[in-house]
Amino acid sequence: MHPSAMRTGKLFFDTYGSQLTHATVVDIGAQDVTGSLRSVCPTRFNYVGADLAAGKGVDVILNDPYRLPFADQSLDIVVCSSVFEHTEMFWLMFLEIIRTLTPRGLFYLNAPSNGAFHRYPVDSWRFYPDAGNALVNWAKRNGFNPVVLESFIGKQDEHMWSDFVSVFLKDSHHIGNYPARIIQSMVGFSNATVYGKDGFINLKNPPEDMEKLIASSS
Repeated sequence: MHPSAMRTGKLFFDTYGSQLTHATVVDIGAQDVTGSLRSVCPTRFNYVGADLAAGKGVDVILNDPYRLPFADQSLDIVVCSSVFEHTEMFWLMFLEIIRTLTPRGLFYLNAPSNGAFHRYPVDSWRFYPDAGNALVNWAKRNGFNPVVLESFIGKQDEHMWSDFVSVFLKDSHHIGNYPARIIQSMVGFSNATVYGKDGFINLKNPPEDMEKLIASSS
């Protein structure tokens, strides 16, 4: 896991986990290759690492990424970092994640908005600022009522990646349970959305890669 993804995952738990005394957390794509979100998950939470193969940090092996072995409304938090780009039909996994969440449940998604082709075992997608709302609209067409609490594109660090991050709430009726947002304690983000506010915060049309190219050629 690249450093910016780890830092943003910690910010998610610091921001939203502080509202919960107990939680069952499932991390999809949990195998610890270069670090995992287990290390930043609060110790008071019940963390379960799930992945398609056995390995360090994996508690549950998934036989089918589109049929998660968890009961309806049984999970408080699902986190998924650097996985959706490798999931051929990520929209089906998204529905499964929403199904498993309690009405107050949260889904934290981190996926690249740029970066090199990297197969694991495939590399199929990149995610842009409208992706979170598109997933919400897909879930609503399938009978759910989620909302995006916030989404943004993170600033690159020493690595190439610009992370697309979105935090989803299973049922919009519980919006009042989570007043804080990651971007309130973050610097350098762009193209952010916040539930209840129109438009983008720090709107940027050229991605950071393009800005660097323009600056180097001027």
